Amino acid sequence: MGIADQFKDKAQELADQAKRKQGEGRESHEGRERTQGASGRPSKTSQQGRDRAQQGRDRVRDAADDTRERFDR
Repeated sequence: MGIADQFKDKAQELADQAKRKQGEGRESHEGRERTQGASGRPSKTSQQGRDRAQQGRDRVRDAADDTRERFDR
């Protein structure tokens, strides 16, 4: 197998992987639409999940800031 064949195989593999990911993204989007219900508003549970995720990001950001401050001294 030549190098050109390896690149073609890798390109095909990446294209297939992208198609699979795109399909997964659609399924996730459809699920989100179902959880919003008829009102068109996100459910309370999904809002709580977003709040927890934001709290986690805030903690990580605070820890990174603390670490930078220690190294700046």
